[in-house]
Amino acid sequence: MYVSSLLRATARVVRSTAAKPWAKGRVAITLTPEAVSRVQELLSAKPDAKALKIGLQTRGCNGLTYTLDYANEKAKFDEEVEQDGVKIWIDSKAQLSLLGSEMDYVKNRLASEFVFKNPNIKGTCGCGESFNI
Repeated sequence: MYVSSLLRATARVVRSTAAKPWAKGRVAITLTPEAVSRVQELLSAKPDAKALKIGLQTRGCNGLTYTLDYANEKAKFDEEVEQDGVKIWIDSKAQLSLLGSEMDYVKNRLASEFVFKNPNIKGTCGCGESFNI
């Protein structure tokens, strides 16, 4: 069950020749210290939310966009990632698309947003809000 919608997120294509992180038994997604800090802030402001839930939605000029929501109940097949005291639940439909991704939080004079550095993405739209796999 979702508590309410959150912020916007963008996708970045990451090209790497390194071994796939999930091949070594690592978690589905990692968070930068900035992302952990921002998720902690968001969850502390919403005491009825237990985690931040990441999903995918068919939308945008390139096919898919990330969804970020407060959540208070974990669905049966959601993947749980806990890092530095924050919980992230990944919707079952988004799990394969997010494997090996890094979630960052970026702030500048024009915007503040979560940015997903995802090695599975094949392309993004010009603004980076939608992507294809």
